[in-house]
Amino acid sequence: MASWWRGGGGILRGAAATLRRAGAGGYHTIQAVPREHSGCRAAARERADGRIPAVVLSPGDGGAVSTKKQLLTTESKQIRTLLKKNRFFCSTVYRLKVRAGQGSAVVLSSGSVLPIKVHRNEETGQILNLVMAWAEEGAELKVDVPVVFKGEDRVSRAEESIRNKAGGYLQKIRTSLKYLCPADHIPPKIEVDLTNLDIGDKILMHDVQIHPSLKLLSKNDTMPICKILATIPSAPEDTPAPTATETPKITEV
Repeated sequence: MASWWRGGGGILRGAAATLRRAGAGGYHTIQAVPREHSGCRAAARERADGRIPAVVLSPGDGGAVSTKKQLLTTESKQIRTLLKKNRFFCSTVYRLKVRAGQGSAVVLSSGSVLPIKVHRNEETGQILNLVMAWAEEGAELKVDVPVVFKGEDRVSRAEESIRNKAGGYLQKIRTSLKYLCPADHIPPKIEVDLTNLDIGDKILMHDVQIHPSLKLLSKNDTMPICKILATIPSAPEDTPAPTATETPKITEV
């Protein structure tokens, strides 16, 4: 009922094609230049000039990333476009080229990277900085893979049909699952098929069919991803909002 890999079939080929397109040349290769300074003032100057401060982390043991990082600057326009075109940006492997300077033809280094965090201003949505990790062949990374409910564009219609027939309600419990992934087998998304669900049905973490090289990082793989309830769960009581307004915390890299 839920899969992105089925014995090397069409779904796997489709996912691989997505990665190839993202990692191919042209606009989908993230362009960057080295950055010498970090901190709030330096980052603010970069953003004022139409750039986004970025770092690339090195893979560590067990899929974690190390504290060793390379300071870079990326083009704001390109990153905004990639985010707009790919809602699975932080689970898609891209090519990265680090050039000697803006407009330079000299490539200092290149390789595959996985975006792992896009920091934004909570009030304005402005991109503050970008964190990536090297994702070269042989490396393993911990990845929060988005869960996509297949037929979600028809969910409201399906829920209406279920309610009319049996009073059911679709409850989405998890929107992502964390896996330890080889760099060459990072799925941009995992699809959960809602087609045959009925009242009382649920899909558990271990029901998801994945590439055999992926390892689910959960102590309990019997936890549900979604289920059909007989009625809409009652909403918790609203708690009074705090009177003081907190300033959004800005993380610099």
